[in-house]
Amino acid sequence: MARFVDPLVVGRVIGEVVDLFVPSINMTVAYGSKDISNGCLLKPSAAAAPPLVRISGRRNDLYTLIMTDPDAPSPSDPTMREYLHWIVTNIPGGTDASKGEEEVDYMGPRPPVGIHRYVLVLFEQKTRARAEAPAERANFNTRAFAAAHELGLPTAVVYFNAQKEPANRRR
Repeated sequence: MARFVDPLVVGRVIGEVVDLFVPSINMTVAYGSKDISNGCLLKPSAAAAPPLVRISGRRNDLYTLIMTDPDAPSPSDPTMREYLHWIVTNIPGGTDASKGEEEVDYMGPRPPVGIHRYVLVLFEQKTRARAEAPAERANFNTRAFAAAHELGLPTAVVYFNAQKEPANRRR
């Protein structure tokens, strides 16, 4: 008998970045024409610009989106876990991240060594929010941020993998 194992568990996103949760919102992430599915491999050069992140939900509901790299600077020694790549708040339901307020500018993947996971976590807000940008991007903590802003558990999570591209093969 085949058993389904959640890719977020296999990819250690649940456990290392977020706690176990029940998805309640649909979130799609696309870099250009490439739709992201959990665990897929994406070239850093293809993710240099912010993705199109569409979310379902009601227009009156507001959401916060966080993107981190839990494998910085290397998967075998993640001393900078989690490295913050993006925060967008006040995203209206039924729209996309560009309709929210960018609190921390987008930074594309820049894995120096090994295969890194890039995790996009969506939270539902209780009220309109304003998030202070952290002093540094290194050692950000998604769980602590969610607790400080009373966001609760995630409503959706998507992650992809990326590794350093050879200098002569970038496009």
